[in-house]
Amino acid sequence: MLRVAVVGSGPSGCYTAQGLVQQDSSVRVDVLDRLPCPYGLVRYGVAPDHEKIKSLQGSLRAVLEHERVRFLGGVRIGGPDGLPVGRLRQLYHAVVYCVGASTDRRLGIPGEQLPGSWSATEFVSWYSAHPDAVDGGFVRDARSAVVVGVGNVAVDVTRMLARGAAELNPTDMPEAALAALAASRVSDIHMVGRRGPSQARFTTKELRELANLPDTDVVVDPAELSLDPACADPSALPAAQRRNVEVLREWARTPLRGGSRRIHLRFFLRPVELLAAEGRVAAVRLERTAPDGRGGMTGTGRYEELAAQLVLRSVGYRGVPLDGLPFDPATGTVPHRAGRVLREGVVAPGEYVAGWIKRGPTGVIGTNRPCAKETVASLLADAPDLVRAPVPEDAVAALRAEGVEPVGWAGWQAIEQAEARLGASLGRGVVKLPDWESLRAAARTAAR
Repeated sequence: MLRVAVVGSGPSGCYTAQGLVQQDSSVRVDVLDRLPCPYGLVRYGVAPDHEKIKSLQGSLRAVLEHERVRFLGGVRIGGPDGLPVGRLRQLYHAVVYCVGASTDRRLGIPGEQLPGSWSATEFVSWYSAHPDAVDGGFVRDARSAVVVGVGNVAVDVTRMLARGAAELNPTDMPEAALAALAASRVSDIHMVGRRGPSQARFTTKELRELANLPDTDVVVDPAELSLDPACADPSALPAAQRRNVEVLREWARTPLRGGSRRIHLRFFLRPVELLAAEGRVAAVRLERTAPDGRGGMTGTGRYEELAAQLVLRSVGYRGVPLDGLPFDPATGTVPHRAGRVLREGVVAPGEYVAGWIKRGPTGVIGTNRPCAKETVASLLADAPDLVRAPVPEDAVAALRAEGVEPVGWAGWQAIEQAEARLGASLGRGVVKLPDWESLRAAARTAAR
């Protein structure tokens, strides 16, 4: 038996496990996660109102219920409280790290640390009930918000800020976040991009959802569209960008409906400073940008200010180092060759990567399939040499000897049942448990 540990139970980890057991009947895979819940960003990153995407959990579930795959949650790898990478390597013939990109890129401007300035990642974690999330009073006392970025995550957080209680109530959003957003007085949300409309990263499907929000107007300035030459004649653009531009041009011509909330889509603007009042963010100073002729953007020296009591930056994810693994700080990834981890340029036997920690935070969920496929091919090609090393028959006993008590699949099912009961008690559907204590307590009931 080839025994493999996959660290991370999001799409890249599940696709890696799936590829291994499908291509080699002698492989057994333990999928480890520091959380007691599987599915990674599908559970904790997909917006609550995106039920179709969240339904991907069903296919990931099928992988984790395979007879030669085992889910082991609550297992922290690396760091002062985690199992050392070197020790984990001793327990398995091979280890595949699928730990994603867990932090966000920063703007690097004055005032970014002010109260009221957050990353979109923090906001998403809060309304998705991630147990590490903090309740920062995101929308408390806020009337105007600025979302920096024009990708799908920026669209998600903008939509969540504009949603009403009636639309959020059927979702699995935790009760505290639901109550806060339902009571929110945010009426203006400005989504700001430093590039033009034809270079925005959101998909047309996500973009169109903004126009379907009740009691909400989408505001697009025709003058700002005219700054992008591609908007005059989008026919030469690739299909995805052309559709985006066509939607924006349509909205720029559409009269406003007089909704109580407004979403302003702004382009060719970059934040240069967050301004304070009474000790917290009160406005964003923006500089008008223009193409520099070399594929980038340059400042024009013309500025404007937008009032904002909430600023969410959504300018990309970034990988973080894992103690014991090499790391390239320039790319935020682990150096590798076809998924094989490189230590000082030399392949490290039995160590592999897949997903965002391998290639950077690019692509969509489906992009993880070919990425995992490449890593699986490398690992199985190395298998004859890997299986020669002695490893424990069952790593769980060794983990317990190290003081780690994994949450198995039954523990996760107990969490699911507790969330269903919580939702029923609140007159809602499934409602996520929002903190470590409640998750662990629910998981422990599986052992009774």
